[in-house]
Parts: sequence; structure tokens; C-alpha cells
Amino acid sequence: MVEKVTTRTLLQMKRRGQRIVALTAYDYPSAQMADAAGVDVVLVGDSVGNTVLGYETTLPVQMEEMLHHLKAVRRGLKHALLVADMPFLSYGASVDDAVYNAGALIQAGAEAVKVEGASARVLETIRALIGIGIPVMAHLGLTPQSVHQFGGYRLQGRTASEQEALVQAAQAVQDAGAFSVVLEVIPANLAQQITQSLQIPTIGIGAGVHCDGEIQVWHDILGLSAHTLRHTKRFADLRETITHALRQYADAVRAKQFPSAEQSFEVEP
Repeated sequence: MVEKVTTRTLLQMKRRGQRIVALTAYDYPSAQMADAAGVDVVLVGDSVGNTVLGYETTLPVQMEEMLHHLKAVRRGLKHALLVADMPFLSYGASVDDAVYNAGALIQAGAEAVKVEGASARVLETIRALIGIGIPVMAHLGLTPQSVHQFGGYRLQGRTASEQEALVQAAQAVQDAGAFSVVLEVIPANLAQQITQSLQIPTIGIGAGVHCDGEIQVWHDILGLSAHTLRHTKRFADLRETITHALRQYADAVRAKQFPSAEQSFEVEP
């Protein structure tokens, strides 16, 4: 019997040097498939805005949308640790709002929440959530909710001062009580340095192979996204496969080849 993955499991995996596999999912069947594949952590990311809802960024995603997709994933997931992103403005403005919104995600089935950044307000929020029993995954480097502040989706940690700030931020989120930290689009050698300096697991995306684990977006690795990013890899090309199947369906319907007698029903007159 496969054991349920918990936050404690991830810490044990880091100590054993066992890599953590994390993946986003946004609905019931994708959750089932992630579980069947043995994924350790499933994130219902606010990347649902880009991948499923058609937004240009993650910023328009609302709590109601996160809760809707979270509940679907919860119903399909049995083994993996389920983490939910806290969307833009669901935290950061006030700690009380953050506690309320994180509580709503936990009540909808999340086993932990993820927040971006390491500002004083975010660190205060992490401590407050930990204080009421809500595990928190941190997120540093390229944090998509700060895309306008960064001036686009750019590599972070380019300069010595930026690298030092990220090292300090990683230590700060660990000290605040985060059980793990996502490192996104930062130099691989910096990610290695941070990973070696922390007791909590690091989970990379565009951060090289030396993190304790890796997270990727469902649509990117399955070839469902229209564009391929440097920090991801298509392990399948389902966009072309599905489009081809849909063309075959359309052609068969128009040619009256589908449905055939095999897919039809008859009764005696």
C-alpha cells in the first residue's frame, strides 16, 4: 500500500537525498493521473489562470476560481500532498485576510498553502498561518505575482546583491516556519547554495538539478502549451495528438462516417 505523502515525508526525503516530484493539476482526471504516476506533491497553482482560464498572467485569478479547481483535484487525489496557491491579493494586504483565505483553501481540501515572496508582511503571514496549524510552502526567485515589478518573466539572482538577498530570503522563510520553498528561474549554482544551506526542502523550476525536488506545469511537460519555455521539457506532444484526433472526429461527422451502426441503437418497430 502506498503511503500518504505529508509535509514530514518531504523533510525525510531531503534527509535521504531522495528527489521530490511535484506537478501542477487543475481538475479531477489530472489529479488521478498524477497520483497513478507516483507524483509526491500536487499543486493547484494560480497558473490555472494562464493554462486553463486564458488569462495573460496569474494576477486576475480569484479565490473562487482557486476553490473551484482545488475541490476537483481533491476528489481525484489520494496519495500526493495537495498544496494550493494563495492567489494575488488573498494575502499580503492584511494577515487577517490571509488567515481567512488560507483557511478556506484548507477547508476545501488543501493540505498546505503556498505564498510568494519574503517581505515583512509575508513572513508575518507565514508565522500566523503556522500558528493556527496551516503548513506553508514558500516561493522565491521569479514570483509570477510580481511580474510587473520585475518587468517581465526574467531570470532572478543575476547580480551578487540579488543573490545575497535570495539567500537571506530563503533563510527567512525557513525561520518563519515554511516547510519547503519553491525556487523559480534562478541560477543553478545559486539554487545549489540555497539548498545546501537550508534544512527544509527546495523545489526547483528553472533552477537546475541540485534542488531537493522539481515542479513543472502540467500543460508544459505534456506538450499542451502553445509555447515551450527554456526551463521545461515536453515529455509528450499532446497538443498535436489531440488536435489531430479532433480533426479526424470532425471529418468523420461531416462525411457521415460517425456515428456508425456500431455506435447507434435500434428497436423493433
